[in-house]
Amino acid sequence: MNLPNSLSLSRIFLVPLLLVILLTKLQGNEILCAAVFLLAALTDLLDGYLARRRRQITPLGQLLDPIADKLLIAAAFISLVEIHKAPAWMVVVILGREYAVTALRHIAAAQGRSLPSSDLGKSKMVAEVATITILILGHDILGELEILGTIGLWVVLGLALISGSQYFLRFRRELEPRIATVARPAEPASSRHEVA
Repeated sequence: MNLPNSLSLSRIFLVPLLLVILLTKLQGNEILCAAVFLLAALTDLLDGYLARRRRQITPLGQLLDPIADKLLIAAAFISLVEIHKAPAWMVVVILGREYAVTALRHIAAAQGRSLPSSDLGKSKMVAEVATITILILGHDILGELEILGTIGLWVVLGLALISGSQYFLRFRRELEPRIATVARPAEPASSRHEVA
């Protein structure tokens, strides 16, 4: 297993640790929890960079990286709902978008095509990491700056909806006609030729 794939795998292994720290109601664990989360997020940045730089992009890496990303973000957001730091409805919409885009990508892959990440999608990920970090640190560490977490949630929600719409429109434009053509049954011979 190469280094980029090992980093993706380490991100998956950091998720249970993040959950334990975040859901343990001990005073003063906010900084440790934020540090674990940021370390996991940093592996996301590093694995992609190293894979491209070393030309070590592999099918395993292409599978592990998005799974690790979604596990990390979903675990963090769901935990924040559990400790009443994020509204459940916002998290449901944000995570619903993640899984909808993943489904579109799987359909595209089955057709031999890809739906690469858009700039808005990458911006959403950055906003998610910043927002989750602020929400983890909370009022005890940030004081009045905690309001930035609420603002960040609205920003993430907006980016999720807009970028999700972009993926859907790109899917319709590039792949839906092809899928419809493949799925359409062949016309019977009698309907294709005039009867003499």
